Amino acid sequence: MAEAISFLVLVGIAMPLKYLAGKPEAVRIMGSLHGGLFVIYILMALLAARKFHWRPTLLILALVAAVIPFGPFWFDAKLRRETA
Repeated sequence: MAEAISFLVLVGIAMPLKYLAGKPEAVRIMGSLHGGLFVIYILMALLAARKFHWRPTLLILALVAAVIPFGPFWFDAKLRRETA
């Protein structure tokens, strides 16, 4: 969830601050934070796929969801439905 929220803050708040208010430090800070969280998300998805024996399509969905706004929220809900 942290990665998903950081992506939305980066695109929805930091980018407009950079281009509309002339505050490039907003993107520098949020971009760095989001980048670190993105790497952690990818690593955790790979580890979870290995530990829980995800089928390849589920891992691909997890990875694709990371680059789509609101994607991780959708993937989390899908994963919860499948494991319930």
